[in-house]
Amino acid sequence: MDEIWTLLLLCLAMLIGCYMSGLIPLAITFSEEKLKLVTVFGAGLLVGTALAVIIPEGIHAMYSAGPGHHDHEHSSTEKEATEHKHEAGSSHDHHSHGMEDNHSIIGVTLVIGFIFMLLVDQIGGSHMHGSSDPESPDTIVQQNRNKITATLGLVVHAAADGVALGAAVMLNHSSLTLIVFVAIMLHKAPAAFGLVSFLLHEGFDRPRIKKHLFVFSIAAPLMAIITFICLSQKSAESFTDIKTTGIAMLFSAGTFLYVATVHVLPEVSSGQIKHTNPDGTIVIHEHKGFKNVELVAIVVGAILPVILSLGHKH
Repeated sequence: MDEIWTLLLLCLAMLIGCYMSGLIPLAITFSEEKLKLVTVFGAGLLVGTALAVIIPEGIHAMYSAGPGHHDHEHSSTEKEATEHKHEAGSSHDHHSHGMEDNHSIIGVTLVIGFIFMLLVDQIGGSHMHGSSDPESPDTIVQQNRNKITATLGLVVHAAADGVALGAAVMLNHSSLTLIVFVAIMLHKAPAAFGLVSFLLHEGFDRPRIKKHLFVFSIAAPLMAIITFICLSQKSAESFTDIKTTGIAMLFSAGTFLYVATVHVLPEVSSGQIKHTNPDGTIVIHEHKGFKNVELVAIVVGAILPVILSLGHKH
C-alpha cells in the first residue's frame, strides 16, 4: 500500500514539475534571435542530460542488480567450497560472463532505442521529400511530421522513463526509486523546456504547444502507473531483476539521443539571414553552424546537467 502512495506522489510531482518547466518559454516573450538562443540552450540540455544523467543512471541500475545476486552466489559458493574448491573458480568465470553480458546489453539497448526512433522518423515522413517548394502542401506536411516526430520521440522517451520508475517502485528499493526519480526529473524538466522552445521556434501556436507539452508531461506518470499495475499482478520475484530498470532507461536514452542530435540540433544550427538592398530587393542568405554566442549557449547547456549530477551520489 505504501508503494502505491509513493508512486502516486512521485507521478504527481513529475507531472506538475515537467509541465511548469515547459510553460516558462510560453510565459516569457522572446524575439526571434533570443528564441533561437533559448532553443540552442535547450538543445544543449537535451544532449547533456542524455549523456551525463540518464545513461550513467541506466548503467548503474543494471550493475546494481549485481551486488545482491553476487552476495547470494558468493555465500552459496563459500558453503560449497569446503567440499568442492574448484567451484569458486567456476563461480568467478560465471561472474565474468555476467559482466560481459551486461556490457553487450548496454550497447545493444542504446542502439535499439536509437534505431527505433530512426524507424519512427522514416515511417512518419520519409516519403514526403519530393517537393522543393516551401509553400507546397507536401513540404508543409513534411515539416509538420518532423515536428510531431520530435514530440513523439520525447514522449516515447518519457514513457520508457515511466517504465523505469514503475519498476523501481515495484521492486521496493527505496534507494533505486530515488535514483530513478532524480535522474528522470533532472532531464524531464529541461526536456520540456527544450521541447516547447523548439515548437515555438517552428511556429506552433500556443494552444497546440500546450497539448504537446501535456502529452509529454503525462507520458511518464501514466506509464509508471501502468507498469506498476502490470507488475503487481505477479510476485516481485517473478520479475527479472533491477537490470530491467536499467534496460528501460538505456532504451529511453537511445531514443533521447536520436531526438536531440537528429532533430533539434540540425534544426537550430541552420537558418536564414535577410538583407535589404538599396534598390529594395530582399536577399536571403542561408547559413549553417552556430554563432559564437550560440556555441557558448549549447556548451553551457550540455555542461549544466553534469554540474547538477555531481551533487547526486549513489
